[in-house]
Amino acid sequence: MNLHRSLLAAALVAAAGFSIIPVSPVRAAEGLGGDAVPGVCMLSREGVFAQSKVGQAASQRLGQLAQQARTQLDNQRKPLDTDLQNFQQKAASLSEAQRKQQGEALQQRVQTFQGQAGELNQRIQLTRGKAMQRIGQDAEPIVSTVYKNHRCGLLLDRDSVLGGNMTNDLTPDVVQGLDRKVTTISFDLEPLPSNSNTAK
Repeated sequence: MNLHRSLLAAALVAAAGFSIIPVSPVRAAEGLGGDAVPGVCMLSREGVFAQSKVGQAASQRLGQLAQQARTQLDNQRKPLDTDLQNFQQKAASLSEAQRKQQGEALQQRVQTFQGQAGELNQRIQLTRGKAMQRIGQDAEPIVSTVYKNHRCGLLLDRDSVLGGNMTNDLTPDVVQGLDRKVTTISFDLEPLPSNSNTAK
């Protein structure tokens, strides 16, 4: 029965693996300063998401959705865990045919649980992506205005910059502009694309 317990453990790890918090922006290495490069500007999209009011509201909503998903999985896991324990306790008193039949049925339930946990995780990630896309659309005209105001000629991803002068970081100005434009966002858990469902 160790196989069944291993499968359940793997499913629980998958269920606990929801990633909803925006990653912290990568900091440029200290000591690598130098002169500002005229026309070269930087922006952290993750920084805008993490620091803006609408981004924080999105993170809070994603947290709520992930918690609901965890609760749903917990409710499904508890009876499965109980049945697995009961099977282990009575396995010695069952015939080989009964052990095989009941063991295969439990394994199927564990695999179904794993699939549901994986789908919920995918839906959380899809929902986060859609939320960031909406925030990005709101931020786009603000980025354009700040870019022109700073007389930029090139815009780099700040999170990919290893070091250098960070004077022309547009992130704070974009966050301020976004906060003036929108402060909250509402959404529900996104469904999986239809081709994902039909492929099962």
